[in-house]
Amino acid sequence: MHVEVKENFDVTNLTSFKIGGKVGKVYYPTSVDEFDEVIFSEKDVKVFGNLSNTLVSSDGYDGAIILTSNMDYLWLEENNHFFAAAGYKGPKLAQFAKAAGYSGFEFMIGFPGSLGGNICMNASAHGQCISDKVVSVTCYSKDRGVFELSKDEMEFGYRSSICQREDIFVIGAEFELEEKDADLIQKQMDENLAFRKAHQPSLAIPNCGSVFRNPENNSAGKLLDEIGAKDFSVGGAKVWENHANFIVNENKNASSLDVLELMYKMYSGVKEKYGIELKPEVKYLGNKNKREVELCRILNIK
Repeated sequence: MHVEVKENFDVTNLTSFKIGGKVGKVYYPTSVDEFDEVIFSEKDVKVFGNLSNTLVSSDGYDGAIILTSNMDYLWLEENNHFFAAAGYKGPKLAQFAKAAGYSGFEFMIGFPGSLGGNICMNASAHGQCISDKVVSVTCYSKDRGVFELSKDEMEFGYRSSICQREDIFVIGAEFELEEKDADLIQKQMDENLAFRKAHQPSLAIPNCGSVFRNPENNSAGKLLDEIGAKDFSVGGAKVWENHANFIVNENKNASSLDVLELMYKMYSGVKEKYGIELKPEVKYLGNKNKREVELCRILNIK
């Protein structure tokens, strides 16, 4: 079996931040069998969707990673059930459901990420979250191979699932959606896109979405705004002027260290004023820069 692999590959342009360096090996499996082959051939391989929520070190990463972007198949099952694989993109999923006359994924129309990552972090917006419609998730681990977890067994919470606490990778998921008029679905997606445009930076301005999770019964953006974070910048990275919980690489000259130092400045400001330790939503990939590794430890970035 041949799995596509790129060696010493610069992943900068794959990331939403448009920041990165060369990765030792990047594998692109197209099936569960190919995924399994890579897992067992590479001891410490890391798994990502399409790096949309990941800060990759400007110094690169020596190891191997799997990108599930080529595992993008989907099929409609009986009635209102369908299965989608980990690499299927959120906006495509929303459009597919609308075309079939099913509601439940309108919130994903503006998401840059893929299904695997969205399930792992239980992505949500506009009063909807991906776990609302999950029936079961097809998973993979080295110990168990391919196995299935029910919605309850996934232990979904706010921006969390069992996948973040154990070495479990998402292969795909079965969903149950509700029938709805396609025009009404489109209306909701248009409203969601308009809200996103008004409240979040365009993906044309490199950014990684929300930087920190909302603390319980509070808002990360509000806390950051109150400490004056909209005026914060480090090197080529700066806090977006319209929302304090976004970091932008506006001129595409920010380094990964710039972003992490800026995150630390934001985190420290909130901690000093309110005693609240914000939890990052951003993931990190890198192993060469000692200062970055130290900042990730302090910020608890996985």
